[in-house]
Amino acid sequence: MKYNCDLISDLLPLYKDDICSEASKKIVEEHLAECADCKKMLNSLNDFTIDEKIVKEKDEVINSQARFFKRKSALAGSIIAMIFAIPILVCLIVNLATGAGLTWFFIVLAGILVAASLIVVPLMVPENKMFTTMASFTGSVLLLLGVICIYSGGNWFLVAASSTLFGLTMLFAPFIAYRRPVNAYVKNHKGLAIMCACTAAFVLMMFSIGMFVGMKEFFPMAFAVSMPLVGLCWAIFAIIRYLRFNACVKTGLCVASAGVMSCLISVLGPAAEASVSRTGVTYSSGVSVPPLTFVVIGLVIAGIGFLVGKNKGGKK
Repeated sequence: MKYNCDLISDLLPLYKDDICSEASKKIVEEHLAECADCKKMLNSLNDFTIDEKIVKEKDEVINSQARFFKRKSALAGSIIAMIFAIPILVCLIVNLATGAGLTWFFIVLAGILVAASLIVVPLMVPENKMFTTMASFTGSVLLLLGVICIYSGGNWFLVAASSTLFGLTMLFAPFIAYRRPVNAYVKNHKGLAIMCACTAAFVLMMFSIGMFVGMKEFFPMAFAVSMPLVGLCWAIFAIIRYLRFNACVKTGLCVASAGVMSCLISVLGPAAEASVSRTGVTYSSGVSVPPLTFVVIGLVIAGIGFLVGKNKGGKK
């Protein structure tokens, strides 16, 4: 043997991973052909049984702990659910004992379901906790509004439900879009999905309010004011999200979009003003600064930003 076994043992890990030089590789192979102990050591390095066993044991420990915490969470949720069941049972007995029938009992039941959706559901659901909690909370709130509307004999449910749905969509949509299972569907279009959801909820709310008011004049006035603002939000979103320019160009285009929105409101203003006498809503289309001024200022800022970016070697 030309080389010491201690030297070869230091080279074996490098030889196994094929990251040693050709000279070292040749030395190791010549030594292995003569030394059974070093060859046995190399075979032990190639044996991944121990590593696989360690990984398997680690996974078993993690899964065991996960099951333990899930059981504890489900137990806590069950206990809290039973506590919530006590006032429901008491209200049921009292409601029947007073001879009122099952009337305000359903209001109490729906109200407790709202609380349970925020406390019990996260503890009981094993996966997709945030999505399930927000969905159950929204459903329970709408159920509570429906029960109150039926009990009071009102006809305002669609207005209240659509308004609540719009507010909750504005609040929850940014979180839901980044959580399972929604994020698997929207992928890299989360911002677009959030904008679509908020816009749909807003339009539904406006239609519900218009149907409740029952006046044909409401729609021209409402949409003359609101839809340009919705269009502005979409324009700003598209500019910031999709245009590949520097911040100065985007800022200028956003200012110009605001000017265009003001122009649209000025054009659609007469339709809104004609509805004032019927709706009682005060509206004024006059502005201290002409809308075209914002358009010009925005385009100037965007032009400066474009030239600066071009001089620096391209768009950013």
